Amino acid sequence: MTKKDFAKVLSDKGIFTSKAEAERKLDAIFGELETTLKTEGEINFIGFGKWEVVDRAERVGRNPKTGEEIKIEAKKSVKFKAGKKLVDSVN
Repeated sequence: MTKKDFAKVLSDKGIFTSKAEAERKLDAIFGELETTLKTEGEINFIGFGKWEVVDRAERVGRNPKTGEEIKIEAKKSVKFKAGKKLVDSVN
């Protein structure tokens, strides 16, 4: 499901008055999630899940086409761990 599809579902359910309003609100929510991860490094919604910024170390990878070793730079990444309530509802 894409963001546009999700916005349509929310507007069809009457949560937002229009699809355009739903898209604007989703953009605002995702923007705030991004800002919070940048500044605080963690977001925790109990029962749903936890997003956390983690540091990935520099490592050696391999070019699958040539087999040549390449250096993969260190970087920050976002990790998500689903909460028990979410996992239980999916199963």
